Amino acid sequence: MHTVLPVVFAVCAAFSNAVATVLQRKAALTVPRSQGFRAGLMLDLLRRPVWLAGILAVIGAAVCQALALATGPLTIVQPLFVLELPLTLIVASLLMHRRLPGSGWLAVTVVVAGLAVALAAASPAGNRTHVELDRWIPALAVCAGAVAGLTVAALRRPEGRARAACLGAATAISYAVTAALMKTATHVLDEQGLVGFFTAWQTYGFALTGVCALFLLENAMQAGPLVASQPALTLGDATVSLALGITLYEEKIRSGWWVLPELFGVALIAAGVIALARIPLTKSLVAPDEERQTAAAP
Repeated sequence: MHTVLPVVFAVCAAFSNAVATVLQRKAALTVPRSQGFRAGLMLDLLRRPVWLAGILAVIGAAVCQALALATGPLTIVQPLFVLELPLTLIVASLLMHRRLPGSGWLAVTVVVAGLAVALAAASPAGNRTHVELDRWIPALAVCAGAVAGLTVAALRRPEGRARAACLGAATAISYAVTAALMKTATHVLDEQGLVGFFTAWQTYGFALTGVCALFLLENAMQAGPLVASQPALTLGDATVSLALGITLYEEKIRSGWWVLPELFGVALIAAGVIALARIPLTKSLVAPDEERQTAAAP
């Protein structure tokens, strides 16, 4: 039961995020585009009911993620968000009334199998609830520097896959940090109640990084195709979360010969993600320039 609960909540969160991604992607294609960050982007999106529905899905995902982090280690919960990419394509195929091809279902199966193999081999353990400040400071500094570097790199590139991938990776790091901070905040809520929750700096930390992640995500979705941003987001979130779980919360994964099946599982996941990124359905998530211009016209 100790493992079942966080897994169930994490899968529900991944599904909600998949729904949110598709809805927000549709909304992002209907607003004016820009070469740099645009402050009015969020105001434009607030006028789109589809985007608001996506935000509701994001809130549902956040609740499920908080419950997962409160009941299980970061190294179990966050890697399960790898499922977000296959779930995103499945949801997109349903909303667009198109069939996911057989190769797509095979890729989904490979991703799920790879995740199962990797987690079973790694057997993450440990569920520390408190992290000292001297551990937080270097971790947050490194992550903030990486996000800043990726953002600058993205802005120096023209609109397209490279820019979307950089922003997707920056979003991934932001989401991983948000999850790490949220984990401590949820335990503070459980142990100290609302007063402790609203006086803990981690609460405002995860709120700030969460807003940053959302802003980066919206710009990533406008910068290029989902096939570029989503793999970077999905795989990056799992990787950075694994590192934060080990360094901050002292969670453990198996070493020794177990590294071989762990790497095999990761290889399966990577192969499945690459295959999913290449299926024709992903192209349907990007509107032609003519459609974008028409949608953006008053």
